[in-house]
Amino acid sequence: MTAVEFDHQIASLHDTLELFTRRFTKNQEESEDLIQDTVLKALTYRDKFRQNTNLKGWLYTIMRNTYINNYRKAQRNKTTHDDTKELYYLNVADDYTFNLPDGNFEYNDIMSCVNEVKEDLLVPFKMHMEGYKYHEIAEHLEIPIGTVKNRIFHARKEIQSKLVAYTGS
Repeated sequence: MTAVEFDHQIASLHDTLELFTRRFTKNQEESEDLIQDTVLKALTYRDKFRQNTNLKGWLYTIMRNTYINNYRKAQRNKTTHDDTKELYYLNVADDYTFNLPDGNFEYNDIMSCVNEVKEDLLVPFKMHMEGYKYHEIAEHLEIPIGTVKNRIFHARKEIQSKLVAYTGS
């Protein structure tokens, strides 16, 4: 099959592909995007298509795999779709603040409990909370990595025991 024949057959299957996208999405734009991605991949990987193979089935497989990969990517990114006119929700300013009086009180209470922890437990705990890795803390403090993990664990337990009021018990 020549490249022109291949392109013509793919173009003739556009309506069939559009119907098949309805299995995945009801949104017209997403449907068109999926068709475009499918056709692009089919044209890009034309050399992978074997003669005497069902072209429609091959395109369906590409479309299904493309949809699944896009879905998984969206799940990993936790993206949201704003279907409102003019993307209203994406352009709304975020007026939520974390500086609420009770939140500030809780933060101060938690920090006072953290600062009451023994110094040998507090330093590795604070470094870990600042984003340092266990091995970086161990190198900085010149102690074994197991000791670092142990001290962080015991600091957490001590802080948790002091914060019983917040557990609801």
